[in-house]
Amino acid sequence: MAYEFRLPDLGEGLAEGEIARWLVEEGQEIAEDDPLVEVSTDKTTVEIPSPAGGTVTRILVREGDVVPVGTVLVVIGDDGEPAKPDTAQRPAEPGPPLSPGPAPPSNKVLQGRARATPVVRRVAQELGVDLETVAGTGPQGRITEDDVRAAAGSSPAAAEGERVPIRGIRRQMFEHLSRAHREVAAVTWVEECDFSGVELKRLVPLVLKAVAESLREYPELNARIEGGELVLLDRYDIGVAVQTEQGLVVPVVRRCDARSLDELDADVRRLAEAAHAGTLTPQELRGGTFTVTSAGRSSGLLVTPLVNHPEVAILGVHRIADRPVVRDGELVIRPVGNISVTFDHRVIDGKRAADFGLAVIGRLEKR
Repeated sequence: MAYEFRLPDLGEGLAEGEIARWLVEEGQEIAEDDPLVEVSTDKTTVEIPSPAGGTVTRILVREGDVVPVGTVLVVIGDDGEPAKPDTAQRPAEPGPPLSPGPAPPSNKVLQGRARATPVVRRVAQELGVDLETVAGTGPQGRITEDDVRAAAGSSPAAAEGERVPIRGIRRQMFEHLSRAHREVAAVTWVEECDFSGVELKRLVPLVLKAVAESLREYPELNARIEGGELVLLDRYDIGVAVQTEQGLVVPVVRRCDARSLDELDADVRRLAEAAHAGTLTPQELRGGTFTVTSAGRSSGLLVTPLVNHPEVAILGVHRIADRPVVRDGELVIRPVGNISVTFDHRVIDGKRAADFGLAVIGRLEKR
């Protein structure tokens, strides 16, 4: 009996996923629970095991394609017998039926929405192509970039420059940051901080502690926008931006207000190692209430980070270096760096954001 495996519900209200990498190939014999496919969402990349054993008969979705939850990804088992539906995962958006006959001529799914990845949709918009008029040649009638360019009368071979698909974590960054830039009315406040009393090797946990303590005084910055409302949160789960070879990820350090510096330091190191190894779990990337970012040695004097939507603010720690400053009427050399607070001005007043930033600086300078 053939088995149709559909993209499962990945939680957190996620409606689609990108096929990052197939771990099997057609004709391969696999056992139940063998690694089957890696799927990327706007949260993380997860490895999904096979729910059944048998021969991989047909792989229906290519690497790099974005498909809705419920899409049939692969058929496992005897292709000569009727397929057994994956009843454990109900499709959110049914695709065309599996059959040995020719693909259906329509490239539309229910509600008339053409099947295409965000990248293909952007190309179509740039070229002025109506996707509803394009017949897709990809799996399940999905429209490819070649289909769009052919409809626009331009050959992919004639396109200028090298084209690199935006996939995996970078696609997630592309979509998430595009939304943040589009929707958030971002304003950045900046002030200097004297780090003389800060143990720089433990900078991140010290900043997390100072931020959590300051957020208690300015609760509107420890919040999320949901359904047109500002939700003030009573937990202090702070995301830490980590740049990896695959792209930017933001694992979340839990209960920053209640844990010791040693505990925070150990957790930050563990999460950073997992981020670079690509082993972060979805849970470790969810539920942040605020974000801290620092580029370390690559930090400039100042950058303007994007707010991690639906959060409403992000704190940046910028390059720390010895600089001449005046203390008690005398010129001295101190390790000084800039602290920034970028905030959503739709819901946070500028003075409150500035006072929050000064509160964080005050705590760091007193360490």
